[in-house]
Amino acid sequence: MGLFDMFRGDKAETMTPHLAFATSLIYCMGADGEMDNEEVGHLLSVLGGESSGGSIGVGANNRALLDAAIKYARKNRPDAFLREVSGMLTDAQKICILMNMIDSALSDGEPEREEQELINQFQTAFGISDERFAPFFQALMIKNDRTVFVNQSHPANAPGFQVSLATGR
Repeated sequence: MGLFDMFRGDKAETMTPHLAFATSLIYCMGADGEMDNEEVGHLLSVLGGESSGGSIGVGANNRALLDAAIKYARKNRPDAFLREVSGMLTDAQKICILMNMIDSALSDGEPEREEQELINQFQTAFGISDERFAPFFQALMIKNDRTVFVNQSHPANAPGFQVSLATGR
């Protein structure tokens, strides 16, 4: 904290698992320097949306949560955030955060290198091995591979092909 920070009117937010979830998504959305419409749509889908004046925004119940997450992410680097939250989150919360970060990164097609690096940083800080996380990752890859609808020669569209996490697809 710098000397002049004490004169800011910002209230300190108490970190909670829900705030950690929203903040994680903000970090992921901004990792590549831009926030794509698909990423904003994903955020609305997980925080809840509301229609107002012809546009859709974060629902009133979670607007304060989003505001706090944005404020926190602007002031703190991801490594400091991870040191603060890793010990307070349950295993289920960590997996949920990682899955939603990956879903957000995949929402615009391909995850950018910066998004991949950030997700790897979170996964490492959370102590979740690649081997353990692989089935969750595979399920998200299958969910987000919509080319199966527009590419009839996609390997997954071959006669007799069955999706299975055990086979790596």
